[in-house]
Amino acid sequence: MRTLHTEIGILAPAERVWAIVIDTDRWAEWSPFAKASGRFAVGERVKVVLTPPGKLPMTFNPTVVRLEPGRELRWLGHLGIRGLFDGEHGFRVVPEDVGRCRFEHFETFTGILSTPVMWMVGEATRQGFEAMNRALKRRAESQP
Repeated sequence: MRTLHTEIGILAPAERVWAIVIDTDRWAEWSPFAKASGRFAVGERVKVVLTPPGKLPMTFNPTVVRLEPGRELRWLGHLGIRGLFDGEHGFRVVPEDVGRCRFEHFETFTGILSTPVMWMVGEATRQGFEAMNRALKRRAESQP
């Protein structure tokens, strides 16, 4: 099992950040790393295209496994069949103070191919998470 975990402080209310995260129709406007379509509801499959810096886009059709409105979203995807390379991707918005929150962006990878795949794309994936975090911060902080 391998885990990537990133986070960023955002000078905006948690409610505003969550509204941006959950609005997949607009991810293409601001996110350099991930594009998504579909409905975020537990048990629903969504379409996600991830483009780590310097890598080709990867399309997944993960299943939403956790949705705590205003707080956390997780989906579970597989590369090919289950057990080869699986990833549970998540976003968490944590209120810290009035008008301020922390955004956590993380993924846990499991499966037979998790070590070699992460060796090939792990650093680029981390960079993608961080780029998305910075873009979310810019978008949330620039909205009134």
